[in-house]
Amino acid sequence: MAISAQEVAKLRKMTGAGMMDCKKALEESNGNYEEAIAIIRKKGQLVASKRADRETTEGCVIAKISPDASKGVLLVLSCETDFVAKGADFIKFACDITDVALQSNATDLETVKNLKVDGLTVAEGVDGKVAVIGEKIALSYFGTLEAQEVIPYIHPGNKLACLVGFNKKLADKQTGKDVAMQVAAMNPVAVDKDSVPEAVVKNELDIAMEQTRNDPKNTGKPADLLEKIANGRVEKFYREQTLLNQEFIKDSKLTVRDYLKSADKELAVTKFLRFSLAQ
Repeated sequence: MAISAQEVAKLRKMTGAGMMDCKKALEESNGNYEEAIAIIRKKGQLVASKRADRETTEGCVIAKISPDASKGVLLVLSCETDFVAKGADFIKFACDITDVALQSNATDLETVKNLKVDGLTVAEGVDGKVAVIGEKIALSYFGTLEAQEVIPYIHPGNKLACLVGFNKKLADKQTGKDVAMQVAAMNPVAVDKDSVPEAVVKNELDIAMEQTRNDPKNTGKPADLLEKIANGRVEKFYREQTLLNQEFIKDSKLTVRDYLKSADKELAVTKFLRFSLAQ
């Protein structure tokens, strides 16, 4: 049957697939839109299965917050090449998914994949993009954060983003942005000493003890002194790797804790999320 340009355009709007792909799918399905969408999805699934062993090391990292700033979501749409990652359509697709995920209060990746964007589930939309682009695409991360106020930060280029939650509304949003930029730049492991995972603390202590024992300067020193030296190394780890104890990137004379207190004595960070494609 003859397929009109209007029918092709309609399917293209529904799927995001290329004009020729839409025309072929409509011809194959005799003008049935549901079957045509299924054909495009199958093409995407076939491409994806052929490229399943490919690494999706590029992509787009998006962070967005709700209108009242009480909730934020962090989403990563991955792909194989930087060329695709920088494409306007790819970035828009990532942003559209993030918007829907935020509006629907989604809490995990599987829920996000079943949400609808432009009439298709996200999973179907991904398959459609794969069919058009011809490389592996995947939703690789989704996280949420709730607090009295959440501040987002996306580093230029969409390769790194973070969310920072605070215990109260911020009088000056710049304070929140400064802390979010600190998280992005310095990649802390936790908010403070007490929130470092136990496994991380144990690992750092084991490393510190090993380094201390192997240091020639410590030869012959008693065990209790070696333990004290090792604990000192761990304390250095806390200063360098926990957010509130790090030197503030805008003023090395201050810690991040000092900076927060200078803005508001009651202000505190409750949690943060960070994702970088350049790990």
